[in-house]
Amino acid sequence: MSAARPQTLPAAVVPVLVGGSIAAHDSLFRWDTTLIALICALLIQTGTNFANDYYDFVKGSDRPDRIGFERATSAGLVQPKSMLFATYFTMTIAFFLGLYLVWVGGWVILVIGLLSLLFGVLYTGGPYPLGYNGLGDLFVFIFFGVVAVMGTYYVNTLSWSTVSFWASVPVGALCVNILVVNNLRDIEQDRISGKRTLGVLLGEHALKLEYTLLAAAAYAVPVYLLLSGKFNLFILLPLLLLPLSLLLLNTIWNHQDKRTLNKTLERTAGFMILYGIFFSAGILLQ
Repeated sequence: MSAARPQTLPAAVVPVLVGGSIAAHDSLFRWDTTLIALICALLIQTGTNFANDYYDFVKGSDRPDRIGFERATSAGLVQPKSMLFATYFTMTIAFFLGLYLVWVGGWVILVIGLLSLLFGVLYTGGPYPLGYNGLGDLFVFIFFGVVAVMGTYYVNTLSWSTVSFWASVPVGALCVNILVVNNLRDIEQDRISGKRTLGVLLGEHALKLEYTLLAAAAYAVPVYLLLSGKFNLFILLPLLLLPLSLLLLNTIWNHQDKRTLNKTLERTAGFMILYGIFFSAGILLQ
């Protein structure tokens, strides 16, 4: 259970919540496909976390001086072979459940599903792991933001929507911010172990600026949707969370001890859940 990293699971839940809400706004919501999409998203997120746990151990990234959350494989709580089996077992369940979505949505959903499974493993595994080469942020934004929100909308409506794209931007941005906190906390250990995250490549200041800009994007999109004339003032409900964002930003910019960022990571994920609820409510209250 700890290896599944429940504190990161909002990255799987919120995109489905938002995508389903847009479908409901368009009077095209389906319980069956949304529920399966949610389960698949949770399984892929969990499988990705298992893969990270295993491959970071194999590559020696989980050093003894690690200040982040305990990793099950490196701590000896789970044997490496068992963690690798858990990775592929979880991904396999997601694949077979996802076949229902393929049956509903066709080949495009098959492609999306296979790519999500593949890159979930390649995030830290394979010959060119994304997370080790500065591409983790882009992967998270695309697959846990754009693909997840628009894919959920598609399996409900069998059509694409520009609104679902714009709604995916704050979701992806807040997903990436969870990763930004993780990379900011681990920047020294990652530099020593050769893990080239954006923090290692560009420095701490760049990560703090990235977190700030992504948070700003999450607030800019509801304003844009209001000005587009497609939504009423309820779409601005996420702006009520601005004080929480400012508290998180204060910690990001002014923390003195990297260990405090463990709590900041959990609070960033919690903020994403609240944002997802407020944003979805704003979409539905039209």
